[in-house]
Amino acid sequence: MKAPAMQAAEGFEVSENLKAVFFDALDWKGQPTKVFAWLGLPEKRDGKVPGIVLVHGGGGTAFKDWVKKWNDQGFAAISIAVEGQIDVKDPDATDRGKSWKQHRWPGPRRSGIYGDSAEPLKDQWMYHAVADTVLANSLLRSLPDVDPDRVGVMGISWGGVITSTVMGIDSRFAFAIPTYGCGNLSAAENQYGRALGNNELYKQVWDPILRLEKATMPALWFSWPGDQHFPLDKQASCYEAMAGDYMVSLIPGMKHGHGAGWNPPDSYAFARDVVESGAPWCRPTNARVKDGSAMVAFASTKALDCAMLVSTSDAGVTGSRNWVESPATLKQSGNSWMASAPLPSGTTAWFINVKSGPLTASSDFKAIP
Repeated sequence: MKAPAMQAAEGFEVSENLKAVFFDALDWKGQPTKVFAWLGLPEKRDGKVPGIVLVHGGGGTAFKDWVKKWNDQGFAAISIAVEGQIDVKDPDATDRGKSWKQHRWPGPRRSGIYGDSAEPLKDQWMYHAVADTVLANSLLRSLPDVDPDRVGVMGISWGGVITSTVMGIDSRFAFAIPTYGCGNLSAAENQYGRALGNNELYKQVWDPILRLEKATMPALWFSWPGDQHFPLDKQASCYEAMAGDYMVSLIPGMKHGHGAGWNPPDSYAFARDVVESGAPWCRPTNARVKDGSAMVAFASTKALDCAMLVSTSDAGVTGSRNWVESPATLKQSGNSWMASAPLPSGTTAWFINVKSGPLTASSDFKAIP
């Protein structure tokens, strides 16, 4: 796929390796559009470097700091703004979710939860957001300093929804990191289910789960048990539908937000291991309940330090439940590790976390009927 034309975005403080740019995107309602982005390369480069496309969530924009964090990890990065905005606050904005200034060539903005489903498909925000992400991939892959076979994608919240959508569409991505956001939301018992339960366009066209069987790249599904927006059971239905290898990382107390999503070391470690070895550093190979105990086998290329059972006895949306951590036993046999813990009486859902230094790997989310 041909890379889109790119031009410098004037009026921003830039450096030799970090620039504000616009690139050409799809026409919207007969008008040309562009996407504002921050594009950065690592200062130290020895040959072609891996890369990543970064997609913000609700209320966000293209984030310079996010690009710099990935540059510090040795990755080229492009952070895109998918609602026609730049990263300058609009002092006249009254809507917190639309607090960034618009540029001269915007496409559509997000309208609630797929609130523009009655519009023609090519006029809808998700159509353009996915296309912007694909175009950013083409642009990043075209740079002479970037290895086109090692470019991934990460999105936070609504950016996670976009990521889980695009990973079943653009097979060129070498890895994907959907953070919080996922698919199968028409069945969620929260605001997403209320908005999408009767939305046939979402169910038949936009639900990421429709295409995840085509997602062959390794993925990190990154979230936390207290997330109010994207339930863990809906996230689990998505990674279970994938064709490629996946890793899950559910960090208690992580919170929901852009900084909360990009500050932990887990996304960077996952991406680095995938571009170096082709696979996640840790994944569960077997999980079961036996004699009242949860038992999970993990295959890990890193030494594991400890394990914790994370469980709940509550019902309803997973983010509204009380989750309890309790110690689990961890035993090693070569690169295989067995974690086990007795399930508290009345447990309705559980997973086991293992730690390697600051990194967290999780077993698949398991519900008990």
